Amino acid sequence: MASRGRKIAKPGFVMQFCATASQAPLRTGYTATKKIGNAVARNRARRRLKEAARLVLAGRDLSGVELVLICRQETGRLPFEKLCAGIELALAEGRK
Repeated sequence: MASRGRKIAKPGFVMQFCATASQAPLRTGYTATKKIGNAVARNRARRRLKEAARLVLAGRDLSGVELVLICRQETGRLPFEKLCAGIELALAEGRK
């Protein structure tokens, strides 16, 4: 997917956006590398990113789209509103 889609970097995360030809439902994936910290820090960052994405993606028709959200160092510390706003902006950029 990384080679087919677009990579959109925002504060707190990187979004890999790939539109597919099929009209399959939205598929999402989340990842956090060991660079972020120990398991507790990685899980906290991943949970925050998942919740922000859940709130932003709710009610949107994103059929035929695959998203991968990759946590960054600041994902765990970034204000939640900024994290949500970043996902909104990244989605808008990806849909272009």
